[in-house]
Amino acid sequence: MKPNTQQLQDLVTQVRRDVLRMVHAVNSGHPGGSLGCAEYFVALYQVIMNRKEGFDMDGKDEDVFFLSNGHISPVFYSVLARSGYFPVSELATFRKIDSRLQGHPTTHSHLPGIRMASGSLGQGLSVGIGAAQAKKLNNDANLVYVLLGDGELQEGQNWEALMYASAKKVDNIIATIDLNGKQIDGTTDEVLHMGSLKAKFEAFGWDVVTIEKGNDVESVIEGMKAAKAKTGNQKPVMVLLHTEMGNGVDFMMNTHAWHGKAPNNEQLENALYQNLMTLGDY
Repeated sequence: MKPNTQQLQDLVTQVRRDVLRMVHAVNSGHPGGSLGCAEYFVALYQVIMNRKEGFDMDGKDEDVFFLSNGHISPVFYSVLARSGYFPVSELATFRKIDSRLQGHPTTHSHLPGIRMASGSLGQGLSVGIGAAQAKKLNNDANLVYVLLGDGELQEGQNWEALMYASAKKVDNIIATIDLNGKQIDGTTDEVLHMGSLKAKFEAFGWDVVTIEKGNDVESVIEGMKAAKAKTGNQKPVMVLLHTEMGNGVDFMMNTHAWHGKAPNNEQLENALYQNLMTLGDY
C-alpha cells in the first residue's frame, strides 16, 4: 500500500532530521542540496519507482536510479535506509572510517541501493543512458532515473550525453535537474549563466516537464507521473525540478553558504527543534 500524503510529509521531515544529524556528527558533508531534494527522493522511492524486494546490481525487472551529484549522499542514504535497503542505525556511520556510507557513494563497499560511484560531477547521465539502453536490449520495460545538480550542467560531458540520448531515441530514461540556482561558489547565474535550460533541452531533442514546487511532495509526485507518461515516445524525458537549497531550515535557505558546511551544536538544535519538530523520530 502506498503511503498517504501525511505519511510522506512526515518521512520528508524525518529525512531532513537524518541529514542534519549525519553531517553534524562528523562535521562534514553537504546539507544544503540534501535538504532541498528530500521531497524528490521520498516521492521517487515511496511512490514513483517500480521496486522489487532485495537488491542486485543488475536491476532487471525494476526501475533503477543513479545519483549523479553524489555530494548530496546524506539524503540518498537516509531515504534508502528508510525504504528498507539497509538498517537505519547504519546512518550513524556516515563518513566514518570503514563505513559503507562514504561522503560520496561508492560501489566497492556493496551498499544496497548504490549502483554507481558518484562525486566526480557530469558522469551520471551517461551511466543512466547506458543502463537504459541495456534495459532495451534485455527487453526490460522498466525505467531509469537520474538526478543531476544544476551547477553540474557546467560539465561538458552532460551535453554529449544529452545529444546521444535523443539521437539514439533513448525513451526509457527520466533525468531530473535539481534547479536550486546555487552551487559551492555562489549562484549558478553568477558562476556560469546558462540561459533557458528548457529551451536548450528541447533543442537537444528531449521532452521537458517542469515542477515548479519541488519542495511540495504532492507536486513532485504529480510532475514525476507526468514525466512517466511521456516515456516510450522516441524521446528522452527531462524534469526541471525547482527546489530551495537548505529547504526546511530557515537559516540555511536563500544562500549557497550551506552547500558543504555542517551545523554546529547550537545550529543543529535550532534546526531540529525550531524548524523540524513536527514529529518524533522513528
